[in-house]
Amino acid sequence: MGLFLYCAIFVLMDKKKQEIGVIEKILDACYQANPDGLFVMSLMHQYEERGSLSKKQLQGLLGKAQKVQDMPPNWVATLEAVILKMPTRFKSEVKVVAPVFQKDEKAGQLITAILDKYPQHKRVVFLRSKYDNNETLTTAEVSELERFSKLLLK
Repeated sequence: MGLFLYCAIFVLMDKKKQEIGVIEKILDACYQANPDGLFVMSLMHQYEERGSLSKKQLQGLLGKAQKVQDMPPNWVATLEAVILKMPTRFKSEVKVVAPVFQKDEKAGQLITAILDKYPQHKRVVFLRSKYDNNETLTTAEVSELERFSKLLLK
């Protein structure tokens, strides 16, 4: 049982090394074609550091490899297959979140109307400060504003 597991792991590792070997060969061939290319040099450096490249980087390498004249077509096909096997990651769209608090326009109009006529009314000034700080006015406070408007704005 242990020997079978060891062989299965070895086969998987060998398969991964073959893929990796092709990518390394493509990087070397692209470097030989254009030794001054910074993009290929940076990909080679990252490949040596991390041992892998992202899907976008592999797509960029594919574009460079297709421009090389003496690139074996089977290497390019293998690179395309590796790219197709990799998952495509999408950024989710930003969702527009509705505001948690909605100001009561009627209460705001009542406060403004009362304070236009009586700017020193202490209770209404207090309610305006609550309204301006986006605090919810209770039903009692709104009914109080309506009562003030009936009494003061006749």
